[in-house]
Amino acid sequence: MRFFRYRGHLDTPASIGILLLRVVVGCAFVLHGQPKIAHPFGWMPADAPVPGILQALAALSEFGGGLAWVAGLLVPLASLGIAFTMAFALNYHIGQGHRFVAQDASWELAAVYFAVAVLLILAGPGKFSADRFVFGRR
Repeated sequence: MRFFRYRGHLDTPASIGILLLRVVVGCAFVLHGQPKIAHPFGWMPADAPVPGILQALAALSEFGGGLAWVAGLLVPLASLGIAFTMAFALNYHIGQGHRFVAQDASWELAAVYFAVAVLLILAGPGKFSADRFVFGRR
């Protein structure tokens, strides 16, 4: 569990960059997750190979994880959920034969979101986060 505690090793410029990344990508996740959270067990087509419980977990990780990134609260935990969701999305798109960049279906965005999640797991939320104020000062 120590891995998920706040680590205050980022300097101010890096923390500003992490803040910008968290807010922009977090807002994108909230917007991606909002319609899914409205119908958590059935937002995919009926013939999708994904059970309803996994669809609900994906909806929760996108919407709740996006909110967590924007607030900077429980960022490593939210990032772990988003990383798992994006790893599944990558596997799905690559398995469907989608290209990295394409006009229609591609796995480009899932790869970018996965990379952001891994970065936030490893680097932490930065100085400008609720995690710092809740967990950082002892």
